[in-house]
Amino acid sequence: MKFLCVDCDRQMSFEERAVPGDGTMAAVFRCPACGRKTAMLANPMETQLVSSLGVKVGGRTVPEANLEGIRTGVASGRDEAFEAPPPTRPPTVRWSVDAVERLGHVPSFVRGMVKKIYTEYARERGIEEMTPAVMDSARTDLGLEGM
Repeated sequence: MKFLCVDCDRQMSFEERAVPGDGTMAAVFRCPACGRKTAMLANPMETQLVSSLGVKVGGRTVPEANLEGIRTGVASGRDEAFEAPPPTRPPTVRWSVDAVERLGHVPSFVRGMVKKIYTEYARERGIEEMTPAVMDSARTDLGLEGM
């Protein structure tokens, strides 16, 4: 986050940080051109969040190094780096023209939910295309016949 001086359109410089002791934090910024100051006050919850993330209010005191983020990650390592990758995204189920037409007869306020139920049914069974016959099977297998 950066603060800009409205009058000068220049980036304000960090001037001071204060922690009054009541859990809040204040930071003062000054415009290098006109000297105008502005302050930011963070409530206790915001202050705790910023502290827990390891953010240093006031900006850097040393220049940013090339590939700094990568070096940090490599230096500290990650315990989960050698775990199995997350499961792949389930295959897409294509909807035939007849199935889409039939879905159009479902009331609009539940159509999305019905489509999701049928799509999950097809994915779980490795069915690549939704057809009216698959919809009939799903209704029977899922006990949705009375609906």
